[in-house]
Amino acid sequence: MREFVFALEYEPGTNPVADVLADYPEMSVRSLSCHVSADSLWRVDLASGPDAALAELERAYETADYFADCLVKDHCGADCEVQVLDRSSDTLVVYTYWERTEVCTSVPHVALEYLGEGLLFETYREGRRYRWRIVLGSDAPIHEFFDALGREVGECTGIEMLRLTELDPERNGVEAAVNPDDALPDEQQAALQAAVEYGYYETPRQIDLSELADRLDVPRSTLSYRLRRAEATLATTFVGEMETIELAAGL
Repeated sequence: MREFVFALEYEPGTNPVADVLADYPEMSVRSLSCHVSADSLWRVDLASGPDAALAELERAYETADYFADCLVKDHCGADCEVQVLDRSSDTLVVYTYWERTEVCTSVPHVALEYLGEGLLFETYREGRRYRWRIVLGSDAPIHEFFDALGREVGECTGIEMLRLTELDPERNGVEAAVNPDDALPDEQQAALQAAVEYGYYETPRQIDLSELADRLDVPRSTLSYRLRRAEATLATTFVGEMETIELAAGL
């Protein structure tokens, strides 16, 4: 088995969900599940962010010309169902389902066509960047799929290949502990690496958050959010690894 990770970058006005995420850099959306058949696509997403941002995001999901990942820029005529499954002041869980028309396509549908069945999808959205992770068979024609996807997204959406790695099923116990780099979205990895390189975590600090944000050319609030999320993930991973080690040692 292999994992293939790539990212789409939406231009302004081409995707209503991306537009809302760009307006609220402290908000993110990750998939809880994503399933595809030849005729349809259905998924559940978890959005995290301030209440006002979630309200706008909910309206974007219900926009008539947005059909849960359909890559067609104009109205494709698909029937789409959107249902809020859970809502709090800082989280939103949304279910979407749509049936394809002759002109509809999506990342999972292109993957199904070129890579076959039995795929696992995981997504993460922040700003205009939409990261996809697909777990697939080792002999799947990755480059054919990626070229076909590039033709489908057209000029309104950038596309970038991030990594292609083998998954080792023999890893278990302590060796199966999560690699922190793999647990972090690429944007958070880049923010964390820059923070270390520029001395943000030194005592005393060699650079403050505003200066670091200027160097990275991102809003201060975006950088702060990415670092907080990365730090939380690393802390959780560290504690989990320690518990695994203690169990392995019989403590």
